[in-house]
Amino acid sequence: METKVDLEKDIYYLVGQNIKKQRKLKGLTQKKLSEMTFYSYEFVRKIESKSACRNTFSLDTVDKIAKALGVNIKVLFDPLDEDKVS
Repeated sequence: METKVDLEKDIYYLVGQNIKKQRKLKGLTQKKLSEMTFYSYEFVRKIESKSACRNTFSLDTVDKIAKALGVNIKVLFDPLDEDKVS
């Protein structure tokens, strides 16, 4: 079983949690983000999942989501904050 430290070192987990944070800050649902990016709701949910996020998306996907969220792609690679949106 992985620890919190292991998960935070996982780039897919990091990006997924930052996507989730930015989506919530914008007041968007997973369904709305999926509509904006033309990805399925299930795919967006999987990206944001703590357990199912490994190796499920490409840099092109991250770029497309960043553009839909109106943020610089670099923001999605920022270290997680202690007060992150869950």
